[in-house]
Amino acid sequence: MSLWKKSLTELSNLIRNKEVKPSEVVEAFAERTEQVEPKINSYITNLIDKAVEEAKEKDNQINQLDSIPPLFGLPIAIKDNISTKGIKTTCASKMLENYIPPYDATVIQKLKEQGYIITGKTNLDEFAMGSSTENSAFFTTKNPWDYSKVPGGSSGGSAASVGAGIVPASLGSDTGGSIRQPAAFCGVVGLKPTYGRVSRYGLVAFASSLDQIGTITRTVEDTALLMNVISGHDPKDSTSANQPTPDFTSFVGKDIKGLKIGLPKEFFIEGIDTTVKEKVLQAVNQLEKEGVEVVEVSMPTTKYAIEAYYIIAPSEASSNLARYDGVRYGYRASNYKDLEEMYSKTRDEGFGAEVKRRIMLGTYSLSSGYYDAYYLKAQKVRTLIYQEFMKVFQDVDILATPTTPDTAFGIGEKADDPIQMYLSDIFTVSVNMAGVPAISVPCGFKDGLPIGIQFIGKPFDEGKLIQVSHYYERLNDYYKTFPE
Repeated sequence: MSLWKKSLTELSNLIRNKEVKPSEVVEAFAERTEQVEPKINSYITNLIDKAVEEAKEKDNQINQLDSIPPLFGLPIAIKDNISTKGIKTTCASKMLENYIPPYDATVIQKLKEQGYIITGKTNLDEFAMGSSTENSAFFTTKNPWDYSKVPGGSSGGSAASVGAGIVPASLGSDTGGSIRQPAAFCGVVGLKPTYGRVSRYGLVAFASSLDQIGTITRTVEDTALLMNVISGHDPKDSTSANQPTPDFTSFVGKDIKGLKIGLPKEFFIEGIDTTVKEKVLQAVNQLEKEGVEVVEVSMPTTKYAIEAYYIIAPSEASSNLARYDGVRYGYRASNYKDLEEMYSKTRDEGFGAEVKRRIMLGTYSLSSGYYDAYYLKAQKVRTLIYQEFMKVFQDVDILATPTTPDTAFGIGEKADDPIQMYLSDIFTVSVNMAGVPAISVPCGFKDGLPIGIQFIGKPFDEGKLIQVSHYYERLNDYYKTFPE
């Protein structure tokens, strides 16, 4: 059996039933990594050799355990903006090229308690700012379905690694669509949980009121398995919600009869690719035949989400990135005559073009005389977007939309046009602005490139997203398809 083709849940069952050893699982993925990784470049720090050694140790430990945790001995990749003690965390930036965190993020601590094995730190757009992984200071990751296309961003390395089958699951972060958009482009499942559901402690901050750690997996059941581990209140994170965590796997296989799905007409606009629209509506029709009620809803304020987002996110970024000044840690310029020149040269040499663009946008929006006109107004729009979601959710259980307006675009195609690049997140940013959960699930192909459908849920109702997504996934076999 090809172990690398198996889902996280299947591998978990094989290990817990002692049908295979952790070392056999990790070695299968190591072999796959050796074949495929040079073609897609998903890892900034490739730890697969170390993972093989660790798996052999797990072989010995397994016999001493009374009960084997669900993720024991399973390989998982981590986006390179999540702090890992003793392992470089670069944020794909020259600024943090050699930074090694002295502590683990809360999600990493939770995975370690399970006995997981890290296979590497995945590539991203620098400081998670981008939609294509072309803004990485090191290299561009390629889409496993077509090497001339981007994998999406900013969690492009995480999505490409799962899409290519070199790891069964990975963690990413989502500030405006950074998990869902690459998941759609790479033909995998990507969940952005409710803001506060998963601790952000140890996630390098981009926009603190929008960032959320989430999962990228092969199947929806795997998403539920991972969410059970990484969710929960964390006193180290002041924005972490003190909400009970359900058993997300209990929603897998539940019937969907009687649920109500809303189709927001503002998400099916002109300019969206006709095949993408067709496939998403086909998916909704399939669910309707299974007993779901489908209604059209209107969310007029969401059309302002992208404009408001590109004021709020850069404003928070300019504040969060002020700490990278060459004084305490990270990159420092070598030739300067005084402190001021050291600051400016360090930031000029350490940050890439997109990060600088967003810092400047944010600093301008927050500057005296402009704060009320831009930042304050954007926050008011954000409140309206949230209220609109809550109003619509009084009538429907979940919303269904395309994840992206098109399939993966070519490497370099939008690099010189930031506005076009920003618009590739048009269907995902409103979810972050409202703080609600959303999942992208594969729903077909166009010219050999994957298409994703996005389901959006009520706050802290990830269970219903898992229920509907899993039901839809089982009606089709897209999750069984791997790139050639």
